[in-house]
Amino acid sequence: MKTLLKSFKITLAFCVFFSVFYILVLWLFAQVASPNRGNAEVATLDGKIVGAANVGQVFTQDIYFWGRPSCAGDGYDATSSSGSNKGPTNQEYLDEVSARIDTFLVHHPYLSRREVPAEMVTASASGLDPNITPQCAYVQVRRVAQARGLSEEQVKEVVDGSIEKPFMGLFGTEKVNVLKLNIALEEKGDK
Repeated sequence: MKTLLKSFKITLAFCVFFSVFYILVLWLFAQVASPNRGNAEVATLDGKIVGAANVGQVFTQDIYFWGRPSCAGDGYDATSSSGSNKGPTNQEYLDEVSARIDTFLVHHPYLSRREVPAEMVTASASGLDPNITPQCAYVQVRRVAQARGLSEEQVKEVVDGSIEKPFMGLFGTEKVNVLKLNIALEEKGDK
């Protein structure tokens, strides 16, 4: 009985430690070592928060750059983060991708089917990817410029300014955050 009581006390102590102190240590570490003190990076426009920069957003109008498609619930629902788990031989998946290509081509008639970037018609593993490659942004420049009544050079300049380089020039690839890019485009239009 004495051993059982001692085991119970040790178990209780570890439960308290790992459910309170361990989380407190992680929170303190995040306050010191992580960007934004462990909070999500929010994007603002005209002083108002318009979204979280680390979660994709739904953009469907031609005046905006589009991000990758999402398989997470109703458009980038962070509570439903997941891929589709459909493989490249799944007919339903192939039909979905084909429909996305057709939609993309309706809005980008200057492209051929072969020129549609794969990442613009396939979802990321999480379904929440906020970034696209610079090449995917450049493919959309003509559409966005025409819809906004701007020159392609003006829109390309905004894209060039929105490219995020790899960490320390080594880790990762160049990327463009779609929400930040669209905010930069809106701010350029306000000038």
